[in-house]
Amino acid sequence: MSSPMRILFLALTSAVASFSLLAEEQRIPAEKVLALTPSETNPRNSEGDFIALADGTLLFIYTRFSSGADDFDAACLASRRSEDGGATWSTEDEIVLENEGQRNVMSVSLLRLESGEIALFYLRKNGAQDCRPCMRVSRDEGRSWSDAVECIPEPVGYYVVNNSRVIQLRSGRLVIPAAIHALHGAPFKERSTAVCFLSDDAGKNWYRSDSELTAPEQARAGFQEPGIVELPDGTLLMHLRNDLGVFYESRSGDGGTTWSDAVPTTLKTPVSPGTCVLIPGSERLLLLWNDHSQIEEALAGKRTPLTLAVSDDGGRHWHSTRLIEDNPAGWYCYTAARFTKTHLLLGYCAGDTRSMPGLSLTQITRIALTDLAAL
Repeated sequence: MSSPMRILFLALTSAVASFSLLAEEQRIPAEKVLALTPSETNPRNSEGDFIALADGTLLFIYTRFSSGADDFDAACLASRRSEDGGATWSTEDEIVLENEGQRNVMSVSLLRLESGEIALFYLRKNGAQDCRPCMRVSRDEGRSWSDAVECIPEPVGYYVVNNSRVIQLRSGRLVIPAAIHALHGAPFKERSTAVCFLSDDAGKNWYRSDSELTAPEQARAGFQEPGIVELPDGTLLMHLRNDLGVFYESRSGDGGTTWSDAVPTTLKTPVSPGTCVLIPGSERLLLLWNDHSQIEEALAGKRTPLTLAVSDDGGRHWHSTRLIEDNPAGWYCYTAARFTKTHLLLGYCAGDTRSMPGLSLTQITRIALTDLAAL
């Protein structure tokens, strides 16, 4: 066997071995119900969120790229609908918002406000020095949308806010977790800091949190793509992506105004975001991420597998880890989670890197609540 072929063989053998360990974990039954596959004129579909409409219809809005699959290529917001709880979905894209950015619009969050209106949050990207979240409101269940409000009018900068990240606290406060990569026209930098933007008047006015979280010096990427969940006692828990091998976390006891110093968790992860949500009707947290606690060298840094775990103590300890996806060539990330009466719906990037860029395909999968309850 030639040397290059031997190296490839050893790499593949190692990959199979690493996943044979994961395969020993119990896999949770998961039904794939929709794949938004790329095409020549639509090279990427990614980063969406769900909302339940008043008539029971489920709406999924996502980023539909048209000029390429890069984060700076042209994209609009498109949608699909389900009238049977997420079991089946419409087959044609409906354009929700044409591209209004100099680069694109992307990274959707959807919320049902206390007023009953639906809020649509997204990034308007004009370039490597200007990417900021905007908010529109629908008063007719998503048939039309108001003019956009810039949630960070000044200073101009590059702020990353993932899809399905904006939350509404039980107090009514809106919280946008963001990572700052550039300010005042400065060049984009990989190393970022985390901050929150808050609104106490349903999004009419926004202000910045007092705290800004900075990663340890050895973290070249800084703190990226923060995600927040409100715990049953009102505390906010934030998970922070970085390149140190584990999630860092921070907590806030005042609705996101101030945050504790970020500390490392035991949750092993590549440079990839996680999604944490509260299971309705319980005090249990559900975490979705790329669990690398059993990954070996061949798959180090890869955004696979996709796993879930639960916590019964506010995210301090996690248990019952289960596999959802484990293709070694899969690229599982940017997950949106929505609970229906009978299922957990997940929308996430699920490209197979052997045939496409990892972020090019978005998939909707559902998991029965009875299977979650058994964990």
